[in-house]
Amino acid sequence: MTGTLFSFGHGYSAQALSRLLSPQGWTIRGTTRDPAQFHTIRASGAEPFVWPGQSPDLNGVTHLLISTAPNAEGDPVLAVLKEEIAARAAQFQWVGYLSTTAVYGDHQGAWVDESTPAAPTAKRGRWRLEAEQQWLGIPELPVHIFRLAGIYGPGRGPFSKLKRVGMRRIIKPGQVFSRIHVADIAQVLAASMAAPNPGAVYNVCDDEPVPPQDVIAYAAELQGLPLPPAVPFDEADLTPMARSFYSENKRVRNDRIKDELGVRLLYPDYRKGLQALMSDG
Repeated sequence: MTGTLFSFGHGYSAQALSRLLSPQGWTIRGTTRDPAQFHTIRASGAEPFVWPGQSPDLNGVTHLLISTAPNAEGDPVLAVLKEEIAARAAQFQWVGYLSTTAVYGDHQGAWVDESTPAAPTAKRGRWRLEAEQQWLGIPELPVHIFRLAGIYGPGRGPFSKLKRVGMRRIIKPGQVFSRIHVADIAQVLAASMAAPNPGAVYNVCDDEPVPPQDVIAYAAELQGLPLPPAVPFDEADLTPMARSFYSENKRVRNDRIKDELGVRLLYPDYRKGLQALMSDG
């Protein structure tokens, strides 16, 4: 299967997808706000496009991917292009919206799946849920929602954090996070594109939610670095954004991407993911 993918907000996850699809013969165009990103976007196999700025040409586009962050006013793509996208609904074979597991809110460490009612508490989760509903509300548009856990991969994750001066392990008893390697995001999206199911919602995360300090400790062990000092959450000097992440605690199930899409995770836990990043240099 090949086609033409237009990617709004062609950042870290979208570039991983284009690196997967481009060798298969896909035509991919990806937007950025910053022309300085053109080289990186081209290296991923996509043709860069400044947006907002240039007027997107959706003629011949078969697939849409939306990674742009919403704000209090809603989704920025629909704010400008909703009428055109709605008018072209029959043209698209697949539309993917990258959301976040923050839409589930706080479950005090309990498991959630796609049937769990969304109840976001953080602003970013509320905005994402509203954007999901905006996209799903367009008649006949084949929208698929992907709720991503914490993303890591080459150049992003605990190894880069360990290089920071004053790096600490924040300890909040009982706190766990789910995460996902960017290569697994790409293969989930590709699997969905090959088997569209409009209206579907997928959690995209690995098999093992764990305390964040465990990931940092394992990364330090792999690199032969000293264990960063532990600081109790209540005593940590965190930004409001960082503190908000700790206000929600849940374990996210990923059965649907396996059962429905046939995905076999490349990195089913953080240990395998970090080992691969070490091997890749």
